[in-house]
Amino acid sequence: MAAASLILAIPSKGRIQEQVAHYLGDAGLVLKQVTGARDYRATIAGEPAIDVKLMSSAEIANALGVGEIHFGVTGEDLIRESIPDADQTIALLQPLGLGFADVVVAVPRAWIDVASMADLDDVCTAFHARHHRRLRVATKYLALTRAFFAAHGIADYRIVESLGATEGAPAAGLAEAIVDITTTGATLAANDLKVLDDGVILKSQAQLAASLKANWSKGALAAAERLTARIAARELARNSYLLRATIAKGGVKVLAALGKVGCTLLSQPGKANATHVILCRRERLSDALEVLRGHGVEGAVAAEPVDYVFNDVNPLTQGLRTRLKR
Repeated sequence: MAAASLILAIPSKGRIQEQVAHYLGDAGLVLKQVTGARDYRATIAGEPAIDVKLMSSAEIANALGVGEIHFGVTGEDLIRESIPDADQTIALLQPLGLGFADVVVAVPRAWIDVASMADLDDVCTAFHARHHRRLRVATKYLALTRAFFAAHGIADYRIVESLGATEGAPAAGLAEAIVDITTTGATLAANDLKVLDDGVILKSQAQLAASLKANWSKGALAAAERLTARIAARELARNSYLLRATIAKGGVKVLAALGKVGCTLLSQPGKANATHVILCRRERLSDALEVLRGHGVEGAVAAEPVDYVFNDVNPLTQGLRTRLKR
């Protein structure tokens, strides 16, 4: 069998692997492991040009950074932590709506007068003067922490690299503050910690990311187009309705007004009393109905879910080609 043109890496285990597999399957991209559950390669049904590697989320971020893979699904927090020039070398093509985690600065809840990064800066200065050592911040996110603290003008601290449960560091006497990920905040609260008001460093989620350092051959770009076309079409469909409405008169004005609220005519403009098919963003459904009724459209208007909507231009591949200057 000929070598695959495009390499896609997805998480190798845990709930995140299940969620990614479900996301791809929902777009008609069904994963099948090559030999069994212990194997670290997979295929996508009907896409022989795509080789799927199963890797840890951290490994995926590193592989994207050096161009070993074309596409990877991993958290934005890992991408920005492990790749110093991520904005120049990585294209974040599509947030997947899963794997949510905020990277935050948290301090003991007992610090009642500390609510902001400016307050923390004051505490760092006072701590150094009183204890003759810098305030310790425990974290696994060394790069993100340094950049965020520098942006807030905080220098009088030192990082303690966390090798275990970061949220337990203050209680264990290993650090005074932490930078860690949180989803609900429950674990921080259980450890008597609070997030600073302006202490959210990054609101992260799983991303379909492309490496701009990878070898983007014509075959790889063609495979990327096929893959992302399904994802883009499913994303658009998931957030849209098809409206069917009979427009008796003034069709041109009605359709122009619908365009102003983000709707797109899918059927060919016809004669009076023709039933038109209109694509409408779900959040603009009420606006679309208001436009139709305001222009005298009577009778039932059906709003139907749709599986896929393929646009003339695939926005994901268009974004990738723009970044690659291809």
